[in-house]
Amino acid sequence: MTVLMKPRMSTRHRRSIPASLIAGAVIVGLVIIAALVSFIWTPFDPTITTTDRLLSPSGEHFLGTDALGRDVFSQLLVGARTTLYVGIISVGFAAIIGVPLGILSAAGPRWLGELIMRFIDLLLAFPALLLAIIFGAAFGTSTFSAMMAIGIATAPAFARLARSGALQVLSTEYVLAARIARRGELDIAVRHVLPNILGMLIVQASVCYGVAVLAESGLSFLGFGTPPPTPTWGRMLQEAQAIMFTNPMLVVWPAVCIVVAVLGFNLLGDGLRDRFDPKMEDNR
Repeated sequence: MTVLMKPRMSTRHRRSIPASLIAGAVIVGLVIIAALVSFIWTPFDPTITTTDRLLSPSGEHFLGTDALGRDVFSQLLVGARTTLYVGIISVGFAAIIGVPLGILSAAGPRWLGELIMRFIDLLLAFPALLLAIIFGAAFGTSTFSAMMAIGIATAPAFARLARSGALQVLSTEYVLAARIARRGELDIAVRHVLPNILGMLIVQASVCYGVAVLAESGLSFLGFGTPPPTPTWGRMLQEAQAIMFTNPMLVVWPAVCIVVAVLGFNLLGDGLRDRFDPKMEDNR
């Protein structure tokens, strides 16, 4: 009887959902809901300045108003939309650049792989802030320049991960059989390599999304992100720093949103890794 119970308990343990995955999914879900709500409803127009400056929280203004009379709650809702938009585009751009380069460096000739990886190492020398300054000088400060800067800065992470996973898949027997059957390298990459590394790429995308949220907030705070009057959490921090000692809550609200969003995506990435990584499963 005892022998029969052990496999069942082991199966339930293997199929259990990590707490970090649940917590991350809930937090990310709340951020997404806030962004979606901002498309159809905000208490006030967050871009219009009024004479109702520095009002305390009330039934009319849930979180009060800022130094220009704009509703803080409305700005936070629209800021969530901006943050998710920049994150989706920048992380997607990073994956589009990094994943093909990583697979190509693993599947191609050795000299080509070394050349690609040295190029990836070169990209690591350009942080998002420096790239945003360069793009801002060349094309003007905009949401596009911030997205491209964050995307290029995070692309090396996808390239390195894709190369590592592709090397493991390409060394398997079924890939060798596909080559014997005269399958092309592109066909092998699409049918065998990419599906087998997709799980780890999703985990990496979740982690990079948290990095993108933090980077976007930092760029907006320094004036290299989304230009006004579109609200962003980073610029809300920048505008509130002059009065942070007289109205500290104007700093607290966007700071809490940034911290919670980054925490949510990091927890989601950790939970996905714990859930789908066989090595993590074996360690338990």
